[in-house]
Amino acid sequence: MGHHPAEPSPTEEAQPAAQPPTINAPEPPLTVPASAYPDPSGAIAAEAAAAEWHSHAPEPTEVPVPPSGPVAVPGGSRELLKLALPLILSQSFMTVQVFVDTILLSWHDPLEMTASFPAIMWYWLFFGVLQVTAGYTSTFVAQYTGANRPHRVGVAVWQGVHFAVVAGVLFLAVVPLAPLLIAVGRPPAELAPLEVVYLRCLAFAALPMLVMAAVNGFFSGRGQTWTVLGIEAFGTVVNILLACVLIFGAEGVTKLGLPGVPGAPKMGIAGAGIATAAGSWAAALLALVLMLRKKFRAEFGTASGWKPERELFGRLMKYGGPAGMQMFLDVLVFHLFTQLVVTLGVAAAGATTLTVRLNMIAFLPMMGLGQAICILVGQRLGENRPDVAEKSVYTGLKWSFGYMCLVALTYLSVPALLVAPFKPDDPEKAAEFAQIVAVVPTLLLFVAFFSLADAVNLSFAFALRGAGDTKYVTVLTFSLAWPLMVIPTALTVWLGGNVYLCWLFATAHILGMAVCFWMRFRHGKWKTMRVIEQAPEGAAVANGAA
Repeated sequence: MGHHPAEPSPTEEAQPAAQPPTINAPEPPLTVPASAYPDPSGAIAAEAAAAEWHSHAPEPTEVPVPPSGPVAVPGGSRELLKLALPLILSQSFMTVQVFVDTILLSWHDPLEMTASFPAIMWYWLFFGVLQVTAGYTSTFVAQYTGANRPHRVGVAVWQGVHFAVVAGVLFLAVVPLAPLLIAVGRPPAELAPLEVVYLRCLAFAALPMLVMAAVNGFFSGRGQTWTVLGIEAFGTVVNILLACVLIFGAEGVTKLGLPGVPGAPKMGIAGAGIATAAGSWAAALLALVLMLRKKFRAEFGTASGWKPERELFGRLMKYGGPAGMQMFLDVLVFHLFTQLVVTLGVAAAGATTLTVRLNMIAFLPMMGLGQAICILVGQRLGENRPDVAEKSVYTGLKWSFGYMCLVALTYLSVPALLVAPFKPDDPEKAAEFAQIVAVVPTLLLFVAFFSLADAVNLSFAFALRGAGDTKYVTVLTFSLAWPLMVIPTALTVWLGGNVYLCWLFATAHILGMAVCFWMRFRHGKWKTMRVIEQAPEGAAVANGAA
């Protein structure tokens, strides 16, 4: 199915897609072909058809009618949501994990909840670039699938796995460097040790999470997104169960009436980090086992394609590297933003942490919709159908914008209800938490406003990523963040401003990105881009005929 676009060499920019080969089909025969349906004038044919249909042959005048059920229109909502729903749910499991960890830590000690966010930001600062690069296998798989070249799928995934293993081992350098990294942010003395502990624990989750990102690309890029959901769900369940035991120990989660495990140590924030690492390992192993099943080994070469392939690995780095760097720069600027806000006091730091966590809970499910847009764009470009790819993007934009409108309305209408689950039982800690909560509703006003712009960012950024237009996304992220958010926030803190003004600059940054992504997408250069190599001429003709 489909035809095969031209692919730029690793040292050249993307070129317009190659025209599909012309195939001269033979003239159809003039004789009447054999039919599975009964011939009104042939008794032998009628008898054979009757046997084949188990004595339920249609009437001689009956014409077969196609199924009347709903059909997914290319580029329409049904096609998009069929692919996106499992990805949205899988991101929701990640949301549940973040939400539960935050609540459990707030019940154990609000300081641990506050300390967890800067540590996570440091973790994602380095991990994000690696995860997106490893997970970019989904775009390669999508385009190979659209181009009807299944034999290249397994090889592409293994390039991501090789990268994941090397990067995950190198990531362990964060363990000895954690105190130095945390000290850069100059956190309050009571937060610094907690941040160091949590960051060190998270470092051991990097390798399995990277492997899982690469392997999940095998399933998601082919549209098998329910499998991705199952993998994510399994890891989340393991994480949450272990977190309840390791954070509270033998004491148990008293607020929920859950008994503890006799003799289990009460590890607090360290227990939360260990649980995250264990859940990640469980999910990664499950993903590998599923990918290496016999039917996948035969059709996609998921076992035989394990060898490194220099040229393909280079293209994964060429396109996946900038996509990962975009994540790095995005996390970097928001990390700098939060580090600057932390210096405004415990209330500002805690309110910012809680607000960002609430926004993550609402926004992460939409990452699944963005991934679906990315996959559909990749598959349609592999088929040489950029018009359908464009339609899919605008369909996704409508759904993401509608969802974000509901999220914004929730932020504006029930802010007190949103923060209520995080309130600790200890009266002394509750008083400290009240100072944080007083700031949150105003910050949610900013979040409600820029959530609508984030819907635009998500739709168009993932569309460009699915085509391979990753360099532009990276440069834009870096170029806008400094003049619109980082530098103004630094000046605000230096001049003794307040947290609200800092969040105003963050809002301006997100609005600016939305406008630029929309303009880039409208320009249409992405329609000529491909990340996969051009198929050999003979293979292209054969696949085109198929």
